[in-house]
Amino acid sequence: MKKVNLSLLLLSIVSIIVALSLGSVKIPLREVFSSLNPSTISLYRRGNLSGPEFIVLGIRLPRVLLAYLVGFSLALSGTATQALFKNPLADPYILGISGGASIGAALALVYAPRYTEVAAFLGAILAVYTVYSISKVNGHIPVDILLLAGIAVGFFSNAVTSYILYMNKDKVHQGLLWLFGTFALATWKKVGVMSGVTMIGAIFLFLSWRELNLLLLGEESIALGLDINLYRKMIIFAVSIMTGVAVAESGIIGFVGLVSPHVMRLIVGPNHKRLLPTAAMFGGILMVLSDLISRTVAAPVEIPIGIVTALFGAPFFAYLLMRKKRGELYA
Repeated sequence: MKKVNLSLLLLSIVSIIVALSLGSVKIPLREVFSSLNPSTISLYRRGNLSGPEFIVLGIRLPRVLLAYLVGFSLALSGTATQALFKNPLADPYILGISGGASIGAALALVYAPRYTEVAAFLGAILAVYTVYSISKVNGHIPVDILLLAGIAVGFFSNAVTSYILYMNKDKVHQGLLWLFGTFALATWKKVGVMSGVTMIGAIFLFLSWRELNLLLLGEESIALGLDINLYRKMIIFAVSIMTGVAVAESGIIGFVGLVSPHVMRLIVGPNHKRLLPTAAMFGGILMVLSDLISRTVAAPVEIPIGIVTALFGAPFFAYLLMRKKRGELYA
C-alpha cells in the first residue's frame, strides 16, 4: 500500500512538472526548476518578473495546481458518492450534482460574481436533494431510478444554465468557456479557495473511511451502531461543497469522479482507508494530464477540458454498464 501511495505521489509531482514545461511555448525543465526558487518567487510577488519564469509562475503554475485540486476533489467526491448510494455508477456529474452547481454558478456569474462559490454549493445541495427525493422508494434507492433521476436533473440543469448564459450574451464567451470546462481562467485566488475547500473536505472524508465502509452494508450498518442518516447528510454536505466549488472555479467537468475510484479499486481494493487517498491522487493526475492534452493537441486552439474527459469517460461508463449488466459490480 505504501508503494502505491508513494508511486502516485511521485506521479503527481512528475505530471505537474511536465505540465509546467509543455504548452504553446516549451520551457526547458532547468528553467522550470529555476522559476520555483525563492528569489524568483520573490521577484514575481514584487511584479518584477518576465519571460519564461513569468509564464511558469504567473500562468502555468496556478493553472496546473487548480487542475490537480479540482481532479482531486471530484475523484474524492465520486468515491464517497459511490459508497453513499451503494452504486458503482454514481458520480457528481451523472447524478446531476455538477449540473445543479452549474445553475448556481451561472446565476452568480451574471448577477453576483463575488458569490459564485456559495451559489454553486447551494445549487449542488438542491440537486442532490432532488435526485435523492425522486429516487427514494419505500426507504430504498433503486439503481435504475437513481441514474434516471440524476440524468433528468442533469439535462434540466444544463438547459437552465444554457438559457441563463444565452439571455446574457455579453457574457457568452466567458460563459461558454466555463460551460465546457476550462482552467484558462485560473488565478492564484481560485487556487487559494480550492485549496481550502479541498483540504477540509479531504480531512473529513479521510477520517470517515470506516463509516463509508459501513454504508456499503446498507441497513445492516445500523445494527453495528452507525447513525446512517446523520452520516449520509454529512457526506452529502461535504461532496456538495467540494463539487460546487470545483464547478464554480473550472466549469462542468464530468467522468473524473467515475473513472478514478474504479481504476484504484482494481489496484488497492474496496477498503476506503486505501481507496480514498489513492483515487483522489489519481484524479488529480488525470486532470493535469487532460488539461495538458486540451491545450497542446490542437495548439494554439484550446480544446475545452470537458470534451477531453468525456472522450475517455463516456466509453468507460459504457464498459461499467456492461459489467453491471453481467452482475460483476456491487449493487
